[in-house]
Amino acid sequence: MTGTVAARQLRTMLQDGRELAVLDVREPGQFGESHLLFATPLPYSRLELDIGALVSRVSARIVLCDDGDSGVAVLAARRLSALGYTDVSVLDGGTRAWAAAGYTLFKGVNVPSKLFGELVEHVYHTPRVTVRDLAAMRERGEDFIVVDGRPYTEYQKMNIPGGICCPNAELPYRIRDIVKSPKTKIVVNCAGRTRSIMGAQTLLNFGIENPVFALENGTQGWVLADFELERGASRRYPDRIDASRLPALQDSARKLMARHSVNSVSARDVEKWLDESGRTTYLCDVRTPEEFEAGSIPGSVHAPGGQLVQATDQWVGVRNARIVLIDGGEQVRAPVVAAWLRQLGCDAYVLEGGVRSSLRGNPPKKATLPPLPEISAADLKRALDTGTCSVIDIGASLNFRKTHIPGSRWSIRPRVAATAHDAAGTIVLIADNPDVARLAAVDLTEAGAKDVRILNGGLAAWTKAGYTAESSPDVPPDTECIDHLYFVHDRHAGNREAMKQYLAWETGLMAQLDSEEKAAFKVGVTR
Repeated sequence: MTGTVAARQLRTMLQDGRELAVLDVREPGQFGESHLLFATPLPYSRLELDIGALVSRVSARIVLCDDGDSGVAVLAARRLSALGYTDVSVLDGGTRAWAAAGYTLFKGVNVPSKLFGELVEHVYHTPRVTVRDLAAMRERGEDFIVVDGRPYTEYQKMNIPGGICCPNAELPYRIRDIVKSPKTKIVVNCAGRTRSIMGAQTLLNFGIENPVFALENGTQGWVLADFELERGASRRYPDRIDASRLPALQDSARKLMARHSVNSVSARDVEKWLDESGRTTYLCDVRTPEEFEAGSIPGSVHAPGGQLVQATDQWVGVRNARIVLIDGGEQVRAPVVAAWLRQLGCDAYVLEGGVRSSLRGNPPKKATLPPLPEISAADLKRALDTGTCSVIDIGASLNFRKTHIPGSRWSIRPRVAATAHDAAGTIVLIADNPDVARLAAVDLTEAGAKDVRILNGGLAAWTKAGYTAESSPDVPPDTECIDHLYFVHDRHAGNREAMKQYLAWETGLMAQLDSEEKAAFKVGVTR
């Protein structure tokens, strides 16, 4: 039987120093509109697929959260119990009860990390320039360079003209191979605020001599000032650094570790940690995608260093767990990331030797999913023509609006049983990810569906076979698109009002913190 915890009880649990996973099992659009500060998003539609990576230890304390009315948290608790998780509770009344108890609910995604960036600027007084300042520097012909602290794939979508991609955790390691003169001004940008701040302050904390600035409001500020962005750029960090620089970089990294009480840990000790039944240990490889793909420590996950600080809850679901950071063995990038994670309130360590160590981790357990029979596009067409099937599309809601099989309905796992309550004959699921369809089929079968199948090859197979598709710009309506967070995504589509709303949200986060929540962060704390 799943237990419940009251809001005040959960508040105490969040502050007791023990490991705790607070998992919000609503879909992204719902989570992003209103959630607990330290809740990790784990949508019910992907629950069994992602729980093993986020919470690897089945005895970990877990509290599940929803809005208090949908019942999806209770359903998720039953699924986790079936997977062997033994300490699972549900927040009684969900977010509604949390707010009623006088606690703040937050809008957006990766909020602890976003808040952290704002706190960093406040505590360190990170220097910044506006987009108009930057434009004036260019007109005057000043000696400066723009480095973009985002991942390369994000940089390629849009960037400040002339900017060079160098993700934040790579900056101290590679900046001297990008900027040769210590007199050159360095301006770090991102899409908004926090990664600009974090990238600039990373260089300053590392002791770089150059004048360094964060670009206020990033690419969004550039657009709002009516400047044109560059798209499809390919300038990026050098693959290799000048080896003669490494000793000085390592010395700076050691000083940074000492300043923020970051310890290194041997492979042997990490292996002991991984065998412990009462603690959780994450192995995060913070290197570039190319390096990770060339080989890493078995059981580690790729968490590019800048993104790990920017979106910690994407990889780490258990508060107060150990996080072991892995770099290429140069012992520069892992210390940089660890220093920030320590200030974020995490228990972070640097693996001695990085990927060159002898460590062998434990790959996360993957859920065993039930088989789901397939149906071909031709057989589905015949079934539709004869009225012997019902088609439910569980892909992205906005993709359904653009194109879908005529006569199909859109749904998502937490609602799929209700969608299919009047379905006739065989239920055919359309999905980009067959595993997501298998999870939805579990709910359908429990609700009494006798014959559930998946279209082999999805919508692409349907159109390839020459069958027509249709669009529905207003179906499902915005209120039903619980998988989509308009607040975040519309700014990337050039929506100026969404950009303004997003930037105002970022700058307003600090005002929402109470004293106990603020105490969870250790920004600027040194030994």
